[in-house]
Amino acid sequence: MVTNFKDNDSVITERVVKISRVAKVVKGGRHLSFSAMVVVGDGEGRVGIGLGKAEAVPDAVKKGSREAQKKLLQVPLKNTTIPHEVVAKSGASIVKLMPGSIGTGVKAGGAVRAVVELLGVRDILTKVYGSRNPKNVVRATIKALSQIKNPEIEFEKRKLVKEQGLG
Repeated sequence: MVTNFKDNDSVITERVVKISRVAKVVKGGRHLSFSAMVVVGDGEGRVGIGLGKAEAVPDAVKKGSREAQKKLLQVPLKNTTIPHEVVAKSGASIVKLMPGSIGTGVKAGGAVRAVVELLGVRDILTKVYGSRNPKNVVRATIKALSQIKNPEIEFEKRKLVKEQGLG
């Protein structure tokens, strides 16, 4: 399920990664509720994730989308890919993201693909190790993307430190 809506000059797209039905056994029987893992992005370097819980699926998706929009993460991109390789872990899932040359395409599974496509990456290689649980894979992907640094800015910082004689 993909939905588009406007947010400060950019079109935000949302994608539902996982919907879980949760049953809590109470005195009167089973109490059913739903949780939805939602990814939102603008295709220009901003992406966020949210987990919504509610009695009905549409309400859970709305809550997840709202949470994801609040937690948008700005990621520096290099043309159509990421600037450097990163690895991150969440739970038992380990995600490795590697820059792809132009024309590579998005070589990624379902959960990672949702995040990197909404981020705006067109060429990337990915690998998931350990658990393939979509919620942990999405969290690990976001953690990996948050580790990405802009090479030009890092170079300037290191040059400054070297000039001051601290390095």
